[in-house]
Amino acid sequence: MAGKSIGYVRVSTSDQHTDRQLAGLELDRVFTDSASGKNTDRPQLGAMLAYVRDGDVIHVHSLDRLARNLIDLRRVVSDLVERGIAIHFHTENLVFTPDETINPMSTLLLSMLGAVAEFERSLIRERQKEGIAAAKTRGVYRGRRPSLTPDQIAEIKQLASTGVPKAKLARRYDVSRETIYQALKSAL
Repeated sequence: MAGKSIGYVRVSTSDQHTDRQLAGLELDRVFTDSASGKNTDRPQLGAMLAYVRDGDVIHVHSLDRLARNLIDLRRVVSDLVERGIAIHFHTENLVFTPDETINPMSTLLLSMLGAVAEFERSLIRERQKEGIAAAKTRGVYRGRRPSLTPDQIAEIKQLASTGVPKAKLARRYDVSRETIYQALKSAL
């Protein structure tokens, strides 16, 4: 029995569109993440890796959609092939399958193109830092808005003092538990 055709799509921000990735392919299931590719800690990537089985083929638009880090990219591809799962990167036209010896040229291209994706991410971060620094010198950079207002922090401190669990407070205010802990430590 032939395996399933699985798609993996990733965009960096929620306002980006996934339409062009894997357009026209007939897929049994598609996993879509809206997250940075800086690491492999992405919910839908994890779900896909848990879902795929021996004989399946994963389709990814391009290498940088799977990972922007060469170590992560090589690890994920290697783990999939060892589990009997093929992976096809469409833009680069690279296919890694478990039923054949991995082509040395494909491995070289994976490493080179993965290194380029990692380098590109480094440049993006560098430009972002430079932009923030320039905005700060012009006095226009405000940073990220606080997740909680001073009134909410006061409420959280009061509720926590009565024994309300931190996890419940985090759900109530739609923030992480770490944000709750930071609010409780704040001087307000």
